[in-house]
Amino acid sequence: MRRTLTVAVATAALMLLGGPLPVAGADGSGTARAVGTTRAAGPVRAADGWSAREAEAFWTPERMASAEPVTSGVPETRAAKAGIGENFDGVPVVGRMFVMQGSGAYFCTASVVASPGHDLVLSAAHCLLGPDSRQVAFVPRYTRAKPRPYGLFPVLRGTNGRPKVWIDPRYPREGPDRAATVDVAFAQVGPDAEGWRVQDVVGANRLVTGATYTHARVELIGYPATSARPRRCHNRTTKFTSTDPGIPGSFLRIDCTGYPGGTSGGPFLAHYDPQTGTGEVVGVIGGWKTGGTTPDTSYSSYFGREIRKLYETAVAGARGA
Repeated sequence: MRRTLTVAVATAALMLLGGPLPVAGADGSGTARAVGTTRAAGPVRAADGWSAREAEAFWTPERMASAEPVTSGVPETRAAKAGIGENFDGVPVVGRMFVMQGSGAYFCTASVVASPGHDLVLSAAHCLLGPDSRQVAFVPRYTRAKPRPYGLFPVLRGTNGRPKVWIDPRYPREGPDRAATVDVAFAQVGPDAEGWRVQDVVGANRLVTGATYTHARVELIGYPATSARPRRCHNRTTKFTSTDPGIPGSFLRIDCTGYPGGTSGGPFLAHYDPQTGTGEVVGVIGGWKTGGTTPDTSYSSYFGREIRKLYETAVAGARGA
């Protein structure tokens, strides 16, 4: 499996589940380079001390550059009718999510999603699932040449010391195959070293659930392990229904070349605006075979009622921080 994270037995500590909150509106969609006027009350610190300044000291440019994807990459091959991917300098709303697991430094792709607290990022569940995940941090628009152009935002920790990540409880319980339809994770990030919240600095994509599987045009952005810069591609999506009884469900599918390990969690953006670098996020690379078996075809869990409920749980949990 192209993007599967080797996961130890998951613990409930990663699933910070709470009561639902009314759905957030689109007020936070913002622009890619927008700087908000609301400053956080100061860097938020967890009980064990994981502030933005500490995260910056830990995630040095050298350590970020040496981080491996959550899976090993596979050689790139061209698909006959795929959209053609190209490396580019990125957009502020999408970045790398860095995480320490065991003795290794790893990364996936993540993006900011509009929320009332202006502090949620979205990725794939298999990227952030693991009882030993620690020192987790989101870096918008990371490139090797400019490793922190918009600063660094640490994923907050709960009172138990675990990262504040919300994953559907079926995913760790049933595994990445049987629960492939919920391969989605939300994480709460604290302010940067200057006290600014991530959505106020870089803007956010608007979460859309209950849409069709088929979109005429979707922008796909991810961070390949083989590149010093992110990759983008646009193509239509189709509905893929698994015939494997061990991986049940239907998923979004897109043909875009050159998306190996590291691109997991990258957003599927409908109605993408190249001027703002934002759009409506209708999926993330993951789901079937944790994203696919080749780098030229990617999948996403369908964003339906379950993902909306997970988002509402994350909003409620973040508000209660």
